Amino acid sequence: MPAPVDTFGRIHDSLRISVTDRCNIRCFYCMPEEPTNFQPRAEILSFEEIERFVRVAAGMGINKIRLTGGEPLLRRDLPVLIEKINGIAGVRDIALTTNGVRLAELAQPLYDAGLRRLNVHLDTLDRERFKHITRRDDLPKVLAGIDRAQALGFGPMKINAVAVKNLVESDIVPMARFGRERGIEIRYIEFMPLDSQSLWDRSKVLLMDDMLAMLRAEFGDLEAIPDQDPRAPATEFRYKDGGGTVGFIASVSKPFCLNCNRIRLTADGKLRYCLFAIEEMDVKELLRSGAPDEAIEARIRENVRAKWLGHQINTQQFVPPPRPMYAIGG
Repeated sequence: MPAPVDTFGRIHDSLRISVTDRCNIRCFYCMPEEPTNFQPRAEILSFEEIERFVRVAAGMGINKIRLTGGEPLLRRDLPVLIEKINGIAGVRDIALTTNGVRLAELAQPLYDAGLRRLNVHLDTLDRERFKHITRRDDLPKVLAGIDRAQALGFGPMKINAVAVKNLVESDIVPMARFGRERGIEIRYIEFMPLDSQSLWDRSKVLLMDDMLAMLRAEFGDLEAIPDQDPRAPATEFRYKDGGGTVGFIASVSKPFCLNCNRIRLTADGKLRYCLFAIEEMDVKELLRSGAPDEAIEARIRENVRAKWLGHQINTQQFVPPPRPMYAIGG
C-alpha cells in the first residue's frame, strides 16, 4: 500500500514516536528547572498500544520509525518495545534519539533488541558549559554512553548539537573534531522556538552558514554530499580531507518543509503532522475504545491531508506550538 500523501504531494513514510515526556536533564532552551505538567502515567500510551499503531502505520507504507522523548531511556523496559517494533512486517528502519545519560547501562539490551541507529544529544564537550545548559553534571555519563555504544557496534551514530548564539560558538570546532576522531557525524541544529519559557528569538540562533564558515576556517573546505535524500532533515557536507561528514538541521535559515515526510505521535497519543503544528488529532481514544484498524488508518490519512505547506518561523504569522519540545517528541 502506498504511504499517505498530503495535498502538496509529499509522501509520508516516517513516524516519530515519543515514549515519554519526562527527562533527566533540564536544558534551559527546552524545559524549566522544575516542570510541573508531565502527563500522568495512565495517559501515556502502553507498549501494546504503540505496537498496534505502528502495525497499522506500517501496513500503510510508513516504514521508518524513530523513538524519542522526553528522554526515551527513562521508559521502563524500552528494549521490549524495540523488539516488538522490529518484528512488525514493513518496518525497515528503527532509530532512537537519546541524551545519552543512561546509554552506558542500557546500550547492551538495546543492541540485543535489534536497535542499531542512535542519535545522541550533546551540545558541548566542556563540563562547565554542559552543566550550564542542562543544569546537570552528567557529561561523563554521556561520553561513557557514546564509548559503550561504539564498542558494541552501533552505527551509524550521530550527535545532535543545538546551536544557541553567544553560547556555543567555542564548541563548534571541538565538537566537529570529536566527530572526525570517532567517525560520528555531528549534526548542528539551529535553535528553534520550542522552549517552554518563551526564550527564543531569531537573534539567538547560530545560523548554518556561520557554523559552516567556522568549520571551513579550521578544517579546510567542505562540499555538499551529492544526491542527498531531499526528505532528510539535515543538509550534509563532507570534509575534503576525508575526515568524514557533518550535518546541519537549519529549520530557521533553510527550512526543509517542502520535502517533509514525517508525522509524529506524542507520548499521550496525539498525532501531529509537524513539529510546529498548532493542532493535533487524538488516536489514544481509538486505541482504547476498541476501534478497528481502519479507523486508525483513516485518522492517520486525515492528519496527513490536513498538513500545512510549512511552518512560518521567518514570518510575522508564526505562532509557537502550545507544547514545548519535550512534550511533543524530538
